[in-house]
Amino acid sequence: MPTKKTNSKKTNSSSARDRVAAARERERRTATRRRNAVIALTAAVVVAAGVGGSIALADGGSSAKATAPSAAVTVPANTSGPGGTVIVYGKADAPNTLDVYEDFRCPICDKLERTDGATIRQLADDGTYKIQYHMGTFLDDNLGGSGSVTALAAAGAALNESPAKYEAFRTVLYANQPDEQNDGFANTDTLLALASKVPGLRNAAFDAAVRNGTYKPWAEKVGAAFSSSGVTGTPTVLLNGTTLTLFDNSGNPVSPAQFEALVRQTAAAKK
Repeated sequence: MPTKKTNSKKTNSSSARDRVAAARERERRTATRRRNAVIALTAAVVVAAGVGGSIALADGGSSAKATAPSAAVTVPANTSGPGGTVIVYGKADAPNTLDVYEDFRCPICDKLERTDGATIRQLADDGTYKIQYHMGTFLDDNLGGSGSVTALAAAGAALNESPAKYEAFRTVLYANQPDEQNDGFANTDTLLALASKVPGLRNAAFDAAVRNGTYKPWAEKVGAAFSSSGVTGTPTVLLNGTTLTLFDNSGNPVSPAQFEALVRQTAAAKK
């Protein structure tokens, strides 16, 4: 009888271990299927972006970062909009407003910046419009990692210095954007090295803010505002509320001359 009881316990224990192992294997397979589905969806989105001229939020407009961050939020100087979630570059009294929706990890945003970025800035500098940047961080969700929000937090430290420093740093970030599958902007040492390319940006306060993630909760809040805006892809550019079509059917940005003509035409329609 004692032997029989012992054998019964061993059998039950072995059976329990088998059930646990089977459950864990099912969980592992489910997680793998989910991960592969996300990768496939993201790849499809990026391929589609090459034609349509924007990268869409893979969940159709919502985001895991749509809820406000729980950490205390330190808002950089020189912000605007609800909760300081809008970044303004240009003259406050400009007669027109260019709203730009982008994500620092977005390769199509980089494509637009390389083609038309200088012209976009020049028209802001000459007072044609002021730029309102609405920054997304959804590619961190779509691709994994934290490069979008970490780069935006570092850009917040630049904005705290001045809008001009922000714009200069933004330009450097796009000029050195890693492949979207490479989460290079998650590394603060990389971001600080890029900040060195902006004359006068590096100082003790800036470096500490980048290393300590001082503006990361703010960056998350900015990303949440983007996700709640109704805009579902980057880059999206509007002049006085009118969406500008800045890519042809092959996914190529309009030329600088075409961009300026489109701005003049759209601004004239406002009057």
